[in-house]
Amino acid sequence: MGKNRITIHDVAAKAGVAISSVSRVLSGHRDVSEKMRAKVVAAVAELGYEPDHLAQSLRKGATMTIGFMIRDITNPLFSIVAQSAEYELRKAGYSIILINSHGDLDAEKENFALFKRRRIDGVIASLVSEDSPYVRNTINELGAPVVLLDREVTGLNASAVICDHAQGVKQATADLIENGYKRIAFVSGRKDVFISRNRIKGYEQALAEAKIKIDEDLIRLGKFGEEFAYEQTKDLFSGKNKPTALITGGIGASTGALRALKELKIKPGADIAFVALDEWPMFDLLSSDLSSVYRDPEEMGRQSARLMLDLIAEKAPSQAVVPTIYRPRSSSKALSHA
Repeated sequence: MGKNRITIHDVAAKAGVAISSVSRVLSGHRDVSEKMRAKVVAAVAELGYEPDHLAQSLRKGATMTIGFMIRDITNPLFSIVAQSAEYELRKAGYSIILINSHGDLDAEKENFALFKRRRIDGVIASLVSEDSPYVRNTINELGAPVVLLDREVTGLNASAVICDHAQGVKQATADLIENGYKRIAFVSGRKDVFISRNRIKGYEQALAEAKIKIDEDLIRLGKFGEEFAYEQTKDLFSGKNKPTALITGGIGASTGALRALKELKIKPGADIAFVALDEWPMFDLLSSDLSSVYRDPEEMGRQSARLMLDLIAEKAPSQAVVPTIYRPRSSSKALSHA
């Protein structure tokens, strides 16, 4: 005879608590004492209890799934964000459906339609654009809570995880200026998203405080991908008035720019100052000791999961701010010809 299935009643009896208390612990409810949580967790582990998600879904009218949409699944930062969010959501009984928009607005729109058909319980999303015509209506009509990653959309009933990019970029730009650099180029993604606007804000603030006139030709905004940064970096060094320092926004942009510099035989930290916005261990293969502006992807994931669970618990939309940190290394030090 097969072993009888362990039920929530068994867990409650083992822990010596009410069934409702077990339910609150398993759903990640915040209104639970640590002592109560410890009792339930211990009982679950000892009995080998596994929640019946199908029964929960039927009872709650929920699917216990969260849609997670990212712009570029090949970006290592997003994979860490997704992994961190999944870890937190799984503890509350949710699984995620990970989907890629390829940086394409039409694909993004189709993804939201797919999430709606699947009746997901919420969506965490890194939008391609903040001002595309369909965004507000599509998200507001989704019928599920939404948490945005590093995006700001007015008129939207959603929570957001926002990184303070301006802080780190301003520190990086000010450090370059202090080291003697004035022609500082900036290559990053679309200007119609918060992350680019916020980064440029920090860059321009540092230049303004140093009374250095902003040269629009040194600012190249367009796409976050590697190819755009590669092409723009090549173009920046094709003229007579070349930049003496380069800041690149994102892992793709930094990779493309470093590839272009390598082809041009321009060495970061020796021939030009270089600051990468976001870190990736593989950068060490392209150029060692790169200065960077760091944002914690694990914290972004944790905060996005927390905000999602709050929305599911019918709390008001809110915003979590993750700081950025400038980490100076040899690639931004003063050069003799700066």
